[in-house]
Amino acid sequence: MRNAQAPPGRRQQRPDRPLRAFLDYHRATLAMKCEGLADEELRQQSMPPSTLSLLGLVRHMAEVERAWFRRVFEDNDAPMVWSDKIDFQAAYDASASTRGEAFAAWEADVENSRRIEREAESLDLAGYQPRWGEEVSLRMVMMHVLLEYGRHNGHADFLREGVDGTVGA
Repeated sequence: MRNAQAPPGRRQQRPDRPLRAFLDYHRATLAMKCEGLADEELRQQSMPPSTLSLLGLVRHMAEVERAWFRRVFEDNDAPMVWSDKIDFQAAYDASASTRGEAFAAWEADVENSRRIEREAESLDLAGYQPRWGEEVSLRMVMMHVLLEYGRHNGHADFLREGVDGTVGA
């Protein structure tokens, strides 16, 4: 397994660059944790009663990207990827999923999120979070999603080690 891209340095000029760089670092880390694994290995669950799998994490993060970028800044009513309602747990069921399906959805939503980030004049851009019924800033959204990746990449570390013994980032 290759190393994830290096974490961002301190020489970033604009205030948004370190945040964007750390977010992309964690996106790349999740992808790296899944590299070289077959669909069956990506669907391998951790331990009962948990049904968590690497593929389930990818699917979940597609939902997170959509819920926090597309639904907040573009279309408050955009449908979720794997649920007719706002049910983040539905994405974890990867029992019939494939790498192609999960990664296509995740990569599309990541690219949409990056476009929203790039086009924003500042991190103070406000959007409406329908689940909370209030406005939130792009800065807050990016911090929230960054924390989601950090948390779930920790899970991905253990899941990958359980699949084939591979450790590290």
